Amino acid sequence: MINFILIIVCISLGFLVKYRRLVPTDAHKGINSWIINIALPAVSFKYLPKVTWTTDMVFPILAMFILAFGAFIYIYLYQKIKGYSIRTACSLWLAAGFANTSFIGFPLVSAYFGEPALSIAVICDQTMFLILSTFGVIYSIKASTPGTGGIDWRFIMWRLLKFPPFMACITALLIGLFAVDITMVEPLFDKLAATLGPLALFSIGLQLSFKGWQKKISQISVVVFYKLAVGPALVLFIAFLISRNSEIARITVFETAMPTLVTSGILAEQFKLKASLVNLVIGVSILLGFATTGVWYLILSYL
Repeated sequence: MINFILIIVCISLGFLVKYRRLVPTDAHKGINSWIINIALPAVSFKYLPKVTWTTDMVFPILAMFILAFGAFIYIYLYQKIKGYSIRTACSLWLAAGFANTSFIGFPLVSAYFGEPALSIAVICDQTMFLILSTFGVIYSIKASTPGTGGIDWRFIMWRLLKFPPFMACITALLIGLFAVDITMVEPLFDKLAATLGPLALFSIGLQLSFKGWQKKISQISVVVFYKLAVGPALVLFIAFLISRNSEIARITVFETAMPTLVTSGILAEQFKLKASLVNLVIGVSILLGFATTGVWYLILSYL
């Protein structure tokens, strides 16, 4: 219950602080800088070195790729119909293809499936983060520099290598692979990673604005429909195709049904995409997500 209260309180406080003009209009940029450069890398170092990779972990990993790349095709078709720019398309994809599998997903998974289910939720979360840190960053770089002709892979790789969450993710994987002992610094990573949820939600509250929402209602509706309905249904369909009728599959599908990942809005801000649109989707999907995840749990319970 405390996690649900934390979500509501942090977003509300951010919105209230902005509404009362208690901070500068660009105050969220400083918070986002902490999240990008410190909190997100700490999350990688906290979880990835401890992950034990087995064949049972294949479906949670596969599911996150299905969700993200299913969203890419979905948004690509929508972009072609509407004639949107790559900047808009990338923003919509960031909002549609990435689920909030951690500080919303973890408490909901724990509440519905029990504490042991978090071991699967962590795999979902870290896979989602890995996709965002690689493909998400690459597409964001391309979208933020339109009209440059073909993809300049040297430029993209340089930007990618300078992006702290990506480098931390790769380093953490290598630490786990070579069994490097980081026990002494684990408490530090725990404390730094703990700042991610509250600060990210507070940042969203600072950026949340309903001004002009009427003009964006069709985009918001299309994205939220995929994020909360189409995406999880696609993953569930794949689970049936490969006969993954297990508790791991149910937890995984449930994780894909989470609201939009808060970090998507931060990434959109970082690369000067349409952050206001992404943050609107985040806010709407969080509000609706508490109801839709309950529906998904009932569906999964009867399958």
